[in-house]
Formats: sequence, structure tokens, C-alpha cells
Amino acid sequence: MRLRIAVIGAGSWGTTVASVASHNCPTILWARNPEIADEVNTQRTNTRYLGTSRLSRDLRATASMAEAVSPADVVVMGVPSHGFRAMLELVSEHVRPWVPIISLSKGLEQDTLLRMTEVIAQVLPGHPAGVLTGPNLAREIISGYAAASVVAMEDDTIVRELQQVFKSRMFRVYTNQDVIGCEIGGALKNVIAISAGMGDGLGVGDNTKAAVIARGLAELTRLGVAMGGQPHTFAGLAGMGDLVATCMSPQSRNRYVGEQLGKGRTIQEIIDEMHMVAEGVKTSRVVMELAERYKVEMPICREVYRVVHEGSTPPQAYRGLLRVAPGSEQDPG
Repeated sequence: MRLRIAVIGAGSWGTTVASVASHNCPTILWARNPEIADEVNTQRTNTRYLGTSRLSRDLRATASMAEAVSPADVVVMGVPSHGFRAMLELVSEHVRPWVPIISLSKGLEQDTLLRMTEVIAQVLPGHPAGVLTGPNLAREIISGYAAASVVAMEDDTIVRELQQVFKSRMFRVYTNQDVIGCEIGGALKNVIAISAGMGDGLGVGDNTKAAVIARGLAELTRLGVAMGGQPHTFAGLAGMGDLVATCMSPQSRNRYVGEQLGKGRTIQEIIDEMHMVAEGVKTSRVVMELAERYKVEMPICREVYRVVHEGSTPPQAYRGLLRVAPGSEQDPG
């Protein structure tokens, strides 16, 4: 019998993952807005988040949490980090025991500093928790462009079953047991992307942007390893792959935030006009708390935090980075 999948959250990535999974397994997409659920069912589109891209004919959508979750063998959480716990508590009212919970979120919980799989462990103890992450721009994948991702979970047997759920001919899914590294890579790359975007807004050269990306990778690797992640994870899809895509693509929300900051707009102006979440804005604060806790130097993330939360400017941020004296490439800074 094929696994039954519930995807919670009808944003761009949740809808895309649900559409891909529906080719392999019976899949229900839960949408908070009944109008979106109706559009998915009748028009095979989600125009608010994915424009006119066509969704799988096998995908069903509902606005009923019970209808989506009660029969599910796997629950996929496609909601941002700031609403993750509250939505998971709603899921807990309907989910059957031991059903795996997979996070699509690339963020960290604000007050607790927890990764999403740690939140799952608190709200739904006993349920295997994992993450699907990588360089995954939703509009490209729903349009059929080739892409790759990684599904991470400590249980090797379950993760190999999940690999079959999410894969397609054009969407290659690899497995990884380093859940910590995969989650930290996915969350921190958003902060680095804001820095790269600020460079775009300021009109810096490609050499400068490449340096920011490379040194940003060094920063997120240092913190990730300090938290228990494996170094090789950050050289793979969940680390370097996701970082490059998010820092370079015009589709990246976090890069866009940085670019607009570089052009002189305020963070509040930028957020107010967006109807999708840029996780890096809130994650920048959490990263600074984690960096202090684990005694890790993170100069690029620190400058992003100062711009987003303390009123510094992108020109000041880039000048601040130049004031850090370079040493060995393996050293902080």
C-alpha cells in the first residue's frame, strides 16, 4: 500500500512539494484559505504563490485539518518557522501515533532558538522528525527544471522510504542522517543571502559577492559544526548548494530583501509589501544568540543583524566587513 501524504501549508514550496509527492503517493494539501484549496482542486493552479504554473492532476487540497491529517502516513510541514509550533499543535489533534513529521521550514524558533525538528520532538514526542532541504526554488521545480534536494532523518530505514515519496525524474532526492547540519545550513544561508543582496543593491562587483558567499559558507559551517553538524554536510546540497541558489537567484526572497536594503529602503517598507516570508530577517537575531552561546565569530551575520535590527546601513555593513583583519582562511573573519 502506498503511503498517504499530508502537506500542511499552501505557500509556494508547500504546494510544489505536494504536487511532486502526488505523482508517487496519494497526497492532500492543507490550505488555510478555502479559496486556495478550491483553486487547486478545480483549476490546478495556486496563482497567489505560483502564478499560472500547472499542478499535478493527482493532487487534492482541503481547508479541513482533520481531512488532511487523520489518514496521513507522513505529515509534511510547509509553514514558516514563526508559525510552526502553533500549526503543529493543530496537527497534533488529528495525527495518528508514530507518523513521521517532515519540516520544509528553513528557519529557527525565535524565543527558544530551537530547530524545527526539535520543536517537533517537543510537540509530538515519539514521532520521527526530519527535514527536506536544499537549493529548491519552488517556481523552477514546479516548471519542470532539474533540481536536487536532501531528506534528512536519523532513522536510515524511514529516510529511504521518504526518498521515494519526494523524488521525480527531474527532482533528485538524496538522503542524509545529519539532521542538525541540514537544518542549520538551510536557516543560516538566508542571513548570508541578505548580505549578498545588499551587495547587489549597492552595486558591488562579482568578486565582492563571491567573497561574501564563500566567507558566509565558512561562518555557517563553523556554527553548524559547533552545534553538532557534520562538516561535509555544509559542502553539499543543504549547505553550499542552497547558499549559492539563495544568494544568486532573483527569485530568492532573502536576496531581494538585502537588495532593497542596499537601495536605501527600510526593512519595514520591504516586509510590508511582501506576502511571502523572508526567514533570514528573524533568523539573523537567533543566529547572533547562538553565536554567543557557542562562542563562534560570525562577522557577516553580525553586520546583517545590525542593519535589520539596529539601524545600521548596508554601506556601513560592508565597510565593517573590510575592517576585519584577514588571517588564515581557516580562521574566523
